[in-house]
Amino acid sequence: MKYKTCVSIAEKTPQKIKQTLKIALKKSDYVEVRFDFLKIEQIPEALEIIKNDLNKVVCTLRPKTEGGKFPGKENERIAIIKLIAEYSPFLLDIEFNTLNKNQELKKYLKSTKTKLLVSWHDFKKTPTGAELKKKLNQMSKMSSNVKIVSNAKSTEDSTRMLELYNKKGKINLISFAMGDFGRISRILCLYLGSPYTYVSLGKTVAPGQFSVDEMNKIINLKK
Repeated sequence: MKYKTCVSIAEKTPQKIKQTLKIALKKSDYVEVRFDFLKIEQIPEALEIIKNDLNKVVCTLRPKTEGGKFPGKENERIAIIKLIAEYSPFLLDIEFNTLNKNQELKKYLKSTKTKLLVSWHDFKKTPTGAELKKKLNQMSKMSSNVKIVSNAKSTEDSTRMLELYNKKGKINLISFAMGDFGRISRILCLYLGSPYTYVSLGKTVAPGQFSVDEMNKIINLKK
């Protein structure tokens, strides 16, 4: 079985996204493009120049309340999310909280048959097993692709995130923990059924991330 990786890139110009994407796709199966690092007016241009590779791209537009950098108002962000959906990316990552609050967006994305990755992050801690299970159940009603990530303060926290794979049913679950204690979970999640794990090109985008070269050596992709 081939274990897959997804390189996270967070560039500040459309041209730089195009260049970095080209490099990343030579080393990785998928690439996550963090559109929230761009200025609002640059996003349509970025989509246009990478449109031929979007079938391998996880598109993300995080607001500041969810650990992102999007500088505009929420209604502007929703409008851009709809624009991204029109390009039919491999996955469109939208926060569980956003979908929960915005039924109209949920309906729109359903009508466009957008492949959604519903995500939820806890940047401060790892919730209890019961809380995580409840979150997983709620999220899996929105999409068959679910991402749940916490911040690990201990090895037990990491283990708790990985235990979610026992409860995932038929969904594609990406569940791991950030930080030093979470590093091992970024590898082990692959062996438990995660469709891919997030890596960097060298400069980490999230705490505890491995580089794509490190991960490829660990999981022995070049058998």
